[in-house]
Amino acid sequence: MLTHAPGWFNRALEVPYEDRTVEVGGVAIHYLSWNEADDVDGAEEKPGLIFVHGNGAHAHWWTFIAPFFLREYRVVALDLSGAGDSGRRKRYSPELFADEVIGVAADAGFGDDTIVVGHSFGGFVTLKTGLLHNDRLTGIVLVDSAVRPPDFKWERDPRRSPIKPKRVYETFEEALGRFRLMPPQDCSNGFILDYIGRHSLKQTEGGWTWKFDDGLFRKMAFDTNMHEELARLKCRVGVIYGEDSYLFSQEVADYMFRVLDESVPFVGIPEAQHHLFLDQPLAFVSALRTLLAEWRHSRPNRLHV
Repeated sequence: MLTHAPGWFNRALEVPYEDRTVEVGGVAIHYLSWNEADDVDGAEEKPGLIFVHGNGAHAHWWTFIAPFFLREYRVVALDLSGAGDSGRRKRYSPELFADEVIGVAADAGFGDDTIVVGHSFGGFVTLKTGLLHNDRLTGIVLVDSAVRPPDFKWERDPRRSPIKPKRVYETFEEALGRFRLMPPQDCSNGFILDYIGRHSLKQTEGGWTWKFDDGLFRKMAFDTNMHEELARLKCRVGVIYGEDSYLFSQEVADYMFRVLDESVPFVGIPEAQHHLFLDQPLAFVSALRTLLAEWRHSRPNRLHV
């Protein structure tokens, strides 16, 4: 329990989960799995909900979010290869990441009514999962994952890795003190940053360093046709974004809305930046729960061609 954190946060962290591992493409993929303690007998009848983290992050970014969804879902959050406590690859690809999501779903016993929620880079993995494994999914939710028009004018080369080479720090405290969000933004919820920062570090020769593979972008082909893949999605799609996110501008939102259709909900979180469930966690929970509740009680209107 964190004494400086609000009650809802500590209560979420008290909900038990299991650490599990499944091999996908020759690499061990670690994930966290929750089950509602007072409904174990009926748990297998619930649909699956998978949370996918962003670039440089890990499964524990969702530890304080996942328990809010246990009444209706079985929930897991995975470490993609090259992140958290999962293994590393010599070469990464969007297809392999999608296979990891489905591999975790299968290992957790999820059926074809699974929903995948991905933030930022994890949203692009989620999009690829929805495209390649539509038969295993009810839908996907993209969380501040901006799919930009093909003629979008970039301020910087999008193929350039946002991850800087890792350093080794002598002490855990020194390393934790260097924890920063990427892309950078303010976040007044220091208790959340402290929690995810503590789960971002590992001990190594000479001290402490970050868990992520800082060579991931050098080992992966850059996917440039996401706008085409967005248009080809057949499963249900939802979009949640931060209204103050500089990565998800109104131009981007308007473009994605045109590529998808009017049946796709676009939910903006007020006062939220790119890492929206860190700076506005309860608003994010409310938005996602509302979106998923609507899906449970309606039929999809999108044309599946």
